[in-house]
Amino acid sequence: MTIPYPLAPSSAPRVLVLGIGNILWADEGFGVRAVEQFHRTYEAPDNVTILDGGTQGLYLVQFLNEHDRVIVFDAIDYGLEPGTMKLVLDEEVPKFTGAKKMSLHQTGFQEVLSAADLMGHYPERLALIGCQPLDLDAWGGPLTAPIKAVVPTAVEMAARILRSWGVAVATRPDGAVVRPLLENDIDCEHFERRAGSAAFDT
Repeated sequence: MTIPYPLAPSSAPRVLVLGIGNILWADEGFGVRAVEQFHRTYEAPDNVTILDGGTQGLYLVQFLNEHDRVIVFDAIDYGLEPGTMKLVLDEEVPKFTGAKKMSLHQTGFQEVLSAADLMGHYPERLALIGCQPLDLDAWGGPLTAPIKAVVPTAVEMAARILRSWGVAVATRPDGAVVRPLLENDIDCEHFERRAGSAAFDT
């Protein structure tokens, strides 16, 4: 997929790579797991913030206010085949309440965008990387197989967008020790291990 963005100007923009969603509802956690994988895979310069936004809603406004360009990973209900990826850009991303519902928790993010706009800090560039979920009802369950399979595709898409913005991201070397983006054992590896143990116990 071609990313239709020109290179960034010489002054480095402040960039936010954001994952939103709820890891407790299976594929609803796609956005969080994607940004977590991005953090494990790539090194980014100081002008890039990588953030697990979870379900923080309006609390995310402060982060939009502090950044010029935003990439968002999210579970998107397009009514398509589970695992289908789609990139939505700039003005195509719904930002006001009452717009066509695309995101599974878009009410909250619509409000974030609207509030940022009203405060005069709407992102100059906005990219929404969405994935069609399969299962949103498995409480405490991990991502389903088709959704987990496309996380690397989403991560690579984000890296390509960043590079098209003139942001130099580099793949971490094999064996690199990376501080977890999610702590308290809710990172993907620990969470899925516990979910698998719970399923086995039942």
